[in-house]
Amino acid sequence: MIVNERIVSYIHSLEKTNTPLLCEMERFAKETNVPIIRKEMESFLRTMIAIKQPERILELGCAIGYSAILMSEYMPEGCSITTIENYDKRIPIATEYIGRADRGNDINLIFGDAMEVIPSLKDSYDFVFMDAAKAQYINFLPIVLNVMKKGGILIADNVLQEGDLVESKFTVTRRNRTIHKRIREFLYEVKNTDELTTSVIPIGDGITLSVKR
Repeated sequence: MIVNERIVSYIHSLEKTNTPLLCEMERFAKETNVPIIRKEMESFLRTMIAIKQPERILELGCAIGYSAILMSEYMPEGCSITTIENYDKRIPIATEYIGRADRGNDINLIFGDAMEVIPSLKDSYDFVFMDAAKAQYINFLPIVLNVMKKGGILIADNVLQEGDLVESKFTVTRRNRTIHKRIREFLYEVKNTDELTTSVIPIGDGITLSVKR
């Protein structure tokens, strides 16, 4: 955790209960070791969707559909979500949950590599949530910017890697050094490119909030 555990526990205690389906999905994810967003990110997404009132949402990394369904419950009428997942075994699970949530008309689930899928999209998006392979964030960024509207919001999750990102690469396990290097490159880019105004926020596992200029 990036912040004090007691503070996190207290903040969690203030959260309202999710729908029964999302609670079921949360239990399933825990039992099967599927990564889903943390409570802090849930709250942040709800708030940002309420502020932005997006017309089209793009999500990189659907997993079992948890965050897509959560966002669909708070997005304005007429908004739609396109979500991309590259792990074939999760597609039928996500499809089932999206159907049970009665969101089949609002959530378009695409199976494939985001690097290939995004350039083929015909729409532009004013809200993007990036929660896919962390080592690919730096590669996703330019193609995501190509489909974002001016004034659009980009949120990326897990950018501080449990605090490891501030450590020397030599203290990070060898298998995590590529992620360490590429996430640092991503953070430098979103903070320094003229196309974005970005804040790095130390909640959950660290997030970035960017606005396309």
